[in-house]
Amino acid sequence: MPVLTTAYVLNYLDRTNVGFAALTMNQAIGLTATQFGLGSGLFFFLGYCFLEVPSNVALYRFGARRWLSRIMISWGVVSAATALAVGPTSLYSLRLLLGAAEAGFFPGVAFYLATWFPGEYRTRIIAWFMVAIPISSVIGGPLSGWLLGFDGVLGIAGWQWLFLVEGLPAAIVGIVLLLTLPDRPEDATWLSDDERRIVRERLEAERRPKEIRNIWLAFRDPRVLILAGVQFGFLVGSYGVGLFLPQILDTGKLTDLEIGFVTSASYAVASVTMILWAGHVDRHGNKVGNLALACALAAVGFVGSILFAGTSFWLSVVWITVAVSGVNAARALFWTIPPRFLSGLAAAGGLAFINSIGTMGGFVGPTIVGFLRDHTGSFAVGQLTLGGFLVAASILAWSLKRFEAE
Repeated sequence: MPVLTTAYVLNYLDRTNVGFAALTMNQAIGLTATQFGLGSGLFFFLGYCFLEVPSNVALYRFGARRWLSRIMISWGVVSAATALAVGPTSLYSLRLLLGAAEAGFFPGVAFYLATWFPGEYRTRIIAWFMVAIPISSVIGGPLSGWLLGFDGVLGIAGWQWLFLVEGLPAAIVGIVLLLTLPDRPEDATWLSDDERRIVRERLEAERRPKEIRNIWLAFRDPRVLILAGVQFGFLVGSYGVGLFLPQILDTGKLTDLEIGFVTSASYAVASVTMILWAGHVDRHGNKVGNLALACALAAVGFVGSILFAGTSFWLSVVWITVAVSGVNAARALFWTIPPRFLSGLAAAGGLAFINSIGTMGGFVGPTIVGFLRDHTGSFAVGQLTLGGFLVAASILAWSLKRFEAE
């Protein structure tokens, strides 16, 4: 878990550090808010979305150790190469390539963890893995703000240092993962024979209502389609605010480094919220209801941030923190639901299919926010739109209750 969580910290940092780079990069290479939003969102378009399912099928075929390592090494190299962007077209190309390199990492890990941990532990384990998302911003905010201050060192711009320093470690961790990650509990040298047997028996004894093992049936199951819609909704909100948060906070009151620390504080609160909420759900159940509640809380946070934006900067930040906390809690709760009815190759393909559709929200969110910012002169309409998507995600999540009753 420490190796995988570290890997996901780097994974999410490489997706979102472009938001901090934008504080100086946009002017340096001539990007409008619309172009930046499009370039940020293109990560999820084409390569990432369409390669999710093939990547997870390959992981099922070749094993998690080799395939996840391959993903990490390739994305680390491409992320560092983003420092070579010279305009909109080159940024678009590099973001598309980064998405293709990273395709399959998260659903691959989600499938991998489901082969190790029984259902009663899965919410907490997924939360401890996904806490890497807010932690990446806790670390990445101050780090990115600091790296922007290296502008001109060795003739390299600050935003270029940011991509180099935050990108290359992923390739190094990929090599570590190749050397240390066991594919199955049976391969874990730190487990005794009895421990391996207990893990295997606990996993095999799990009850999965209306279990699906056929990959093609998984693609057509209404629960899979609803979950894809839920993830699409909350990822519109997550990436819409995450990639633009440094610019939303850039009101002239804070330096780049201070913006980094404020962003870090918001995601630190989200990290604690995610872990505590996941622990509560593991003890008391009702994953679907809590998923719907987390999406609704995020929507309230977006609305609150708009209402107070004109009167109190810090109250607006508090409500943005509520939105970020709701979105990240939804992530942790969400990925414990599909393994309840998917198994085997259907789980590998079904998880990737959900993620490939859902993560299109990562393209839509930043694109909408950037477009509305250019056409209204404010982030308020964009934030309100993100709240609307979270309301829709909450309603869709609640609709899953009827399948639990059947």
